[in-house]
Amino acid sequence: MTFPKRPAGRWSDGRVLSDYISKYLGLKSPVPYSLRKLMPQHLKQGMNFAFGGTGVFDTSFPFPNMTTQIDFLEQLIKDKVYTTSDISNSVAYISVAGNDYNHYLSTNGSIQGFPSFIASVVNQINTNLISIKKLGLKKIVVGGLEPLGCLPQITASSSFQQCNSTFNDLTVLHNKLLNKVVTKLNQESKGHTTYLILDLHDSVMSVLNHPSTHNIKNPLKPCCVGVSTEYSCGSVDLNNVKKYRVCDKPNSAFFWDMLHPTQAGWHAVYNKLQTKSVLRQLLK
Repeated sequence: MTFPKRPAGRWSDGRVLSDYISKYLGLKSPVPYSLRKLMPQHLKQGMNFAFGGTGVFDTSFPFPNMTTQIDFLEQLIKDKVYTTSDISNSVAYISVAGNDYNHYLSTNGSIQGFPSFIASVVNQINTNLISIKKLGLKKIVVGGLEPLGCLPQITASSSFQQCNSTFNDLTVLHNKLLNKVVTKLNQESKGHTTYLILDLHDSVMSVLNHPSTHNIKNPLKPCCVGVSTEYSCGSVDLNNVKKYRVCDKPNSAFFWDMLHPTQAGWHAVYNKLQTKSVLRQLLK
């Protein structure tokens, strides 16, 4: 409803972080993989292989996981859609937003078993980063995990008043293990490929802790919700009657629904990221 004023495949009311990163690099938003044949004139702007709800491993969403998405890129290189030069002059951005962890909990995963599952997720990210490097990428950026304990899905139990420290501690563990992986990969690469981490955890927390600085009110409360617990943002009944409601000012909300930020939320996070050196390294 905010951008581009019609449904566009984003889990938000408008632009998401990858849109802002593309803009920072002077590019248009990358073409979705599923629309590549309909938009051949835009392929040199890059491609977005993401499928909503997917993760490093398979989730409840029956779409390609990250390993398969990397296979898609490899096939495009084999098919000469992208040349060796295209790839070596490109940046790969890897987004791991927590869908694996959401799936883990929804399939009766225990809190006790969470740390070992986190280790398996980060280990697979490590494998995937190596696979991407082998395709010829020189710069690979992976997003750190945002504070999952602050998602409305978790904070609903406190009427959206406070983040859950248990889940935020698990997020910190994920990011700690990810930092170790990236440090080791950079040491082994010896300058041939640069691996970078976008610190989404600290950027999101900074915005949530100082919402008024970014013109955001009720930082933990979602803008779009179901009319009852059996419905969610976007739900309609059999008669196509809306079973959700939307706040009056999405631009004052950080979260769009129970899991995803609004365009305003992502823009605030992007502004925080611009103060760090990682984005600037992408332009070198």
